[in-house]
Amino acid sequence: MRMIAGNLLVAPLVIHAELGGKVYQIGYLRDSDVVPIPQPFWSAMREFGWVEGQNVKVNSRYAPNADQLPTLAAELVRLKVDLIMTVGSRAAQAVKEATNTIPVVFTLGDDPVERGLVANFARPGGNLTGFVIGHYEEKLLEVLKEALPRVSRVAYPVVTGPSGTMPVRRALELAGRALGVATEGITVEGPGDFGSFYTVALRDGADAVMIPNIAWFAPHLERIAAEASRSRLPAIGFDRRFVEAGGLMSYGPIESQRWPRLAAQVDKILKGTKPGDLPVELPTRFELLINAKVANSLRITITQSILLRAEVV
Repeated sequence: MRMIAGNLLVAPLVIHAELGGKVYQIGYLRDSDVVPIPQPFWSAMREFGWVEGQNVKVNSRYAPNADQLPTLAAELVRLKVDLIMTVGSRAAQAVKEATNTIPVVFTLGDDPVERGLVANFARPGGNLTGFVIGHYEEKLLEVLKEALPRVSRVAYPVVTGPSGTMPVRRALELAGRALGVATEGITVEGPGDFGSFYTVALRDGADAVMIPNIAWFAPHLERIAAEASRSRLPAIGFDRRFVEAGGLMSYGPIESQRWPRLAAQVDKILKGTKPGDLPVELPTRFELLINAKVANSLRITITQSILLRAEVV
């Protein structure tokens, strides 16, 4: 037993030596309030030989206001970090504008090609690559329509900013036409706007709401779901937390797959691979959840086809 314990104590030192003894600096920029890099990322990084505080250190910056992103991105560049991780389209855009040499690994919900962040998914080129956790708004709309066939007008929140909102708006308009659903984007600038968002949606005749994957929405899903409940509008969100907080449905990638795959990209880059040679990755596993209590309170019936597909009801 004593020998095993000794080996465990020595292991981090061996890893550190194999990586040259350098402490690598990772910048972390997020378009939201304080939400640190989650533990699944560090668990995966440890498997690759990276231990926070020993051979890798994180310099985090958070932007509750999107206007702060360019300044925070410039701060990370001045620190001469070895790599920058970003969460959200606007954070990735700010870093792209701040540096064309420091490797960047992003996670976002938009199409990075349409946003001008990468050349294409297979060979991004430049200094950015990452994982697209969203980019499936049309599928959210499709699931909502299949669950509630009588839905004819769907409202969704849009966020204005450096990256714009047109690609998502265009995609939803096209998907809506194919499904026979009118879509309306309503601008929100912060979590406090969701009360008025639902008010406008009701005023304009929406009979359902869709909440797409926007980086700063994630910490406020409970509030967004509570406002949906107060409005009495059936709503579908991008994450299971939306249903757990009182939303009607959620459909989206299983969260546990994101951070280990980002860790694999970071590992390769820190060990010498160019980010432009690493494909931008997409989710491979999705889940559908339904809140039966909310459906009963709204006196709506979910179609049997959707009930059979749901992982959790």
